Amino acid sequence: MSQPIRVVLVDDQRLVRAGLAMIIASQADLAVVGEADDGAAAVQLVARQPCDIVLMDVRMPILDGIAATKAILAATPDGAEGPRVIMLTTFDLDEYLLAAIRAGASGFLLKDGPPEDLLAAIRTVHAGEAVIAPASTRRLIEHVASLAPPPRPDRSRFEGLTDREREVLALMARGLSNSEIGQSLFVSEATVKTHVGHVLAKLGARDRVQAVVAAYEDGLVSPGSD
Repeated sequence: MSQPIRVVLVDDQRLVRAGLAMIIASQADLAVVGEADDGAAAVQLVARQPCDIVLMDVRMPILDGIAATKAILAATPDGAEGPRVIMLTTFDLDEYLLAAIRAGASGFLLKDGPPEDLLAAIRTVHAGEAVIAPASTRRLIEHVASLAPPPRPDRSRFEGLTDREREVLALMARGLSNSEIGQSLFVSEATVKTHVGHVLAKLGARDRVQAVVAAYEDGLVSPGSD
């Protein structure tokens, strides 16, 4: 049997951590390998405890989740496969989420969402994608994108994208999965994965979320567009 996905829980509320731990422990392919009750403790924990996923609360004492995410990802050596961070929030409209994505988080979830969403998010992010598919997440991305400064007229970082890659990015921003993008463009899922990989590489984006936020920030796509 392959090694389970190693998860670190970071939240200043013990009951929240206990609930998350129970959900994760119910799955054979997941394991909680550590817990921290603030961002500073999380940075220290991840430095000594190898893990694959960090479930990070946004608002915490001493060091918030955004600063902790930056520190954890900054400590990952260039070229190394470090942990991926999923932000957790109580609020469905949170002005801190754009900063969280900029810090390198691979997605975000609402704490009061169904357990199956949490489990799916862990597995999806571990597989190298990001949590942007659910409609609620798309609304959150659009909201935080609307809080960003007005789009810059210089879209030079998108000039290297082909027309097809721009189409794929626009569909990613709508929250479509690779299979759904393939159906929309009448191409195979494998072809879509190749296009997504090219988009991320050309934009220098860590994952799909960062690519989508970049597209919103620079006005390549706009909130509410389809």
